[in-house]
Amino acid sequence: MTEIERFREVMGHFATSVTVVTALDGEAPQGITVNAFAPVSLEPPLVMVALDRRRFIHPTIRATGRYAVNILSEDQQALSDCFAHAPVKPSREEFCGAAWHPGSTGLPLIDGSIATLECTVVETFPAGDHDMFIGRVDALAPHREGVAPLLYFMRHYLRVEESSVSPLEGKPEG
Repeated sequence: MTEIERFREVMGHFATSVTVVTALDGEAPQGITVNAFAPVSLEPPLVMVALDRRRFIHPTIRATGRYAVNILSEDQQALSDCFAHAPVKPSREEFCGAAWHPGSTGLPLIDGSIATLECTVVETFPAGDHDMFIGRVDALAPHREGVAPLLYFMRHYLRVEESSVSPLEGKPEG
């Protein structure tokens, strides 16, 4: 097993939500499945997406300085597969057949997403073969309350079958 394969195996134990990062190339919407997404700051509201420099969407985000994050619901696995460029139809070049609308800043937002964030890049950091784009959140919207997220763990999708809410234990924030 190579070091890269071992790294992937170990990192596969970290469960993540699944997002599709979208941008506009002229008037054409682009999208790619991303699980390297995280909040960075509350004041100002900042998020980070990490994108491989070899991915087709990378030059668009570098050039425009804009991206949207679409947090997928458990019923959007086909979109995740398509935007990850799995061999499914319609293709990523056809925006995976996803219904979408322009957000308040004009970025493409995927209909049915749990929530969306429209961002302007404020900093970019190189990290290995990726760039980390820190984006100021210009607009955000929850779309589907009470809908479970699409999760990814050990190179498989997970769905929340049953959950319960537990009170926070330990030292409260504040």
